Amino acid sequence: MLQLRRLLSYRSQRASDVAQHKYDVVVVGGGHAGTEAAAAATRVGAETLLVTQKIETIGALSCNPSLGGVGKGQLVKEVDALDGLMGRAGDYAGVHFSILNRSKGPAVWGPRAQLDRGRYREFIQSQLLKMPRLTVIEGSVEDLIVSAADSGKHRVTGVRMADGVGEILAHSVVITTGTFLSGSLFVGRTTSPGGRMGEPPSCAGLSRSLKEVLGLKLGRMRTGTPPRIIKDTIDFSLAKLHLPDPQPTPFSFVNRHTHCKPEDQLPCHLTYTTPGVEKVVRESLHVNSHIQQDTKGPRYCPSIESRVLRFPGRQHQVWLEPEGLTSDLVYPQGMSMTMPPELQLRLLREIPALHRAEIRTPGYGVQYDYVCPMQLFPWLQVKCVQGLFLAGQINGTTGYEEAAAQGLWAGVNAGRTALSLPPMSLSRTESYIGVMINDLVSRGVTEPYRMFTSRAEFRTSLRPDNADLRLTLPGFEEVGCVSSQRYSEALRVSRCLSEALIALQSFALSSQHWREKLRHARISEAKSTLISGEEMLQHKEVSFEMLASVFPETFAQYLEFSQRIKIEAVYRPHCENQKREMERIQEEESLTLPPDIDYLSLPVSLSNEVREILDRVRPDTLGAATRLPGVTPAAIVHLLNYVSKTERKTASKRTHTDFT
Repeated sequence: MLQLRRLLSYRSQRASDVAQHKYDVVVVGGGHAGTEAAAAATRVGAETLLVTQKIETIGALSCNPSLGGVGKGQLVKEVDALDGLMGRAGDYAGVHFSILNRSKGPAVWGPRAQLDRGRYREFIQSQLLKMPRLTVIEGSVEDLIVSAADSGKHRVTGVRMADGVGEILAHSVVITTGTFLSGSLFVGRTTSPGGRMGEPPSCAGLSRSLKEVLGLKLGRMRTGTPPRIIKDTIDFSLAKLHLPDPQPTPFSFVNRHTHCKPEDQLPCHLTYTTPGVEKVVRESLHVNSHIQQDTKGPRYCPSIESRVLRFPGRQHQVWLEPEGLTSDLVYPQGMSMTMPPELQLRLLREIPALHRAEIRTPGYGVQYDYVCPMQLFPWLQVKCVQGLFLAGQINGTTGYEEAAAQGLWAGVNAGRTALSLPPMSLSRTESYIGVMINDLVSRGVTEPYRMFTSRAEFRTSLRPDNADLRLTLPGFEEVGCVSSQRYSEALRVSRCLSEALIALQSFALSSQHWREKLRHARISEAKSTLISGEEMLQHKEVSFEMLASVFPETFAQYLEFSQRIKIEAVYRPHCENQKREMERIQEEESLTLPPDIDYLSLPVSLSNEVREILDRVRPDTLGAATRLPGVTPAAIVHLLNYVSKTERKTASKRTHTDFT
């Protein structure tokens, strides 16, 4: 209540002044994209206004109470490396930390945490409301103020409010409306306007302005959320217990520890659907308006109705996730649904662990407008409108992490544009944010876009552990969105890692000497050349701590970075090989693909999804295949190797026939 009173006081102090002032940047929307956009714009020096429908819902976790994962965790680390809010908020609010894909290489590790909803919101609000150069007000944007620019293009000069505040002028505007842009809520046969349960949508005038005044191509997408279950009605003994990592790994590079102590973390539980679940889904289709709509839904986080219809007879995972340290609710991950509430309860009770479940709030579906993202520049400005930037679900993406990453980069460029600085782009080779934005603006979307490590060509070098080395230094020196304190720390880390790797490369011993020092290391006796310390770290069973214990005078000073040094040493040859592979693909872009190739039965490692895409489109060249949404860089390498090998065999047969 005290926090709410502070927010209301803050609002009353600011709302009366906004119409009398011209801002550098106006950000529309207070979700994950909007908060990062507003914060980033202020960090580059722009005077910024954030307009949100409710100040007390800034930073709300609208759907799942979790952050990160495979691909998504990389985005969180990169947002943090650019001095964003999300990583630090996750460290403050996390109640269950784990690294996904731990059994695989660090390049595809997925830092993830279950969050306390209230604590996450509290952290984001506390950071935003004390930022210099940032004003936050409640309100709804009805329309954009647009004028003709010298180039003949449109120019956005501000926003028009719907609540009597009037017009607010700005050099740049960032729209981050999420699911609120002409949003509609669906439960059973009932449809109502809204972007989140209990909150109205953004005014339809904004959609009309984007479409009719600015001429942008809009589409319609859908998403949904599960019912929230009362914890005391769940029989956890009938579900599999999943404990967090004993030592939580922070998201943020500035944190050594998370706010939640290791012993205070909460467990998650895993259970599965039953044939009874499928029966309820099929019997309820006629009273489920949302699932009947011909709108684009998420492939990788679909509703239980979509999963049952797409994969009949299959058992599906249901993760029972805590909503916070003091919450009495559980979030059933994987059970998004939009059937009538009484049928939602019946469906849940078909699962043994939920046979006595009671629902606090039912699941529901959301449909909303999005702007086809190929109409954007790589710096997230609309091509035909100067000063207008878009970020988050309005660009056809899904997920908190994707929204935050876009918001940060749109805020950076909106601020730079307002300050007469040139906009900046991120390359696919330097960040997952760059991969995502390039995918959006060059390929568009056919379904809500979600980040995966497989989308990145250089994923061995775009690891979660080195995001600060890749982005913090240029974020300060070139972009201007990183604080001097964070920059100084990143410089120190970079210097120490470089010194440690140089020391490892220059420290070489014979294989016999290494075997004497590290008796458990499996070193071939046939190897007669000198072996460097870096090469020794490439052995799975050798750690940097071992080297430091044997040669403390050389390596002990770098123990602070032992895990990072190990990862750098292991991945250096892989990064070099991957770079050569990508150069080869670029050289072979014009390679003709056989028109009669049978993609569905190729004897190479391609996923069924990639096979279906290639078989349906049948690209004529390798370059055309690389530009197909859903076709991964790894698949392109396998395809190139297969075609090259087939051509060599054909050429060899032809030569043999000619000779004989």
